[in-house]
Amino acid sequence: MEMHQVRYFLALAETLNFTRAAEQVHVSQPALTRAIQQLEAELGGPLFRRERANTHLSELGRIMRPYLAAILEQSEAARDHAHRLSQPAAATLRVHVMCTIGPAVVSDFIVAFSRQHPQVELQISDLAAGDLIQALLRGDADIALYAGPEALDERFHGLPLFQERFVICVPPGHRLAGQNLVRGLDLHGERYVNRANCEYVDYARDRFREAGATLNRVFSSERDEWVQGMIKAGLGFGFFPEHSVTDPALVVRELVDPQFVRTVQLVTVRGRPHAPAVGAFLQQARGFAWRGLDPGAGT
Repeated sequence: MEMHQVRYFLALAETLNFTRAAEQVHVSQPALTRAIQQLEAELGGPLFRRERANTHLSELGRIMRPYLAAILEQSEAARDHAHRLSQPAAATLRVHVMCTIGPAVVSDFIVAFSRQHPQVELQISDLAAGDLIQALLRGDADIALYAGPEALDERFHGLPLFQERFVICVPPGHRLAGQNLVRGLDLHGERYVNRANCEYVDYARDRFREAGATLNRVFSSERDEWVQGMIKAGLGFGFFPEHSVTDPALVVRELVDPQFVRTVQLVTVRGRPHAPAVGAFLQQARGFAWRGLDPGAGT
């Protein structure tokens, strides 16, 4: 039994007219007649009595009608439910963001995505780089916003979004505040206020040493607001991604010799099936204007 046969039968049972039933289901009358004949052969008897201009249901047709109506109703309900589940609007999207990525550069995109897909529930969590990668592998996150110094391994797929530089932050009146840019050697012996979750800290320390600069770390915190507060209070300088500096009282200077640039990317587990909401998130991120930066600038 085919679903189109069920639809044709129910249309004919309602209209009791082959011409009007064919028009209702958008097929030719011969096609409808053949489908009814095939259904009658399968069910073992005539479903209609044809008496010139008077077509009516047979006894078998009257018995079958509620069963076939229920089959069609359940089929359409199943199709509608499957369609709803396949849409991004019917989903919860778990996004893990590396804790050193500033919210300012991400918030505009989150708002834009939420407006485009208002029924998607976004669950945003922030984690240190290593914990974030493990959360992806465990399936605790659907997608991650990541910007580590090392290349992703083959288990992951990354969509580059944009690049951002690392900068030096100092309080007003600091000797480096008067320079247009800061060289690595300028930092030798300077008091350094450390961001404990900075994924570049070991890599940057080695590069500074190569440039002849040894830093004097005097404070460390996992909370960026504490780090920025200590810098503003005059405790020392800070080393930040440019879009993560949120205190307007700080003086921000470009860092060169060495220079550090990181690529922020959306990461998923390679080969893992994903809900449509993940695809919608990636597609919108691919074309989004990231705070005036070119989309995919990290490519």
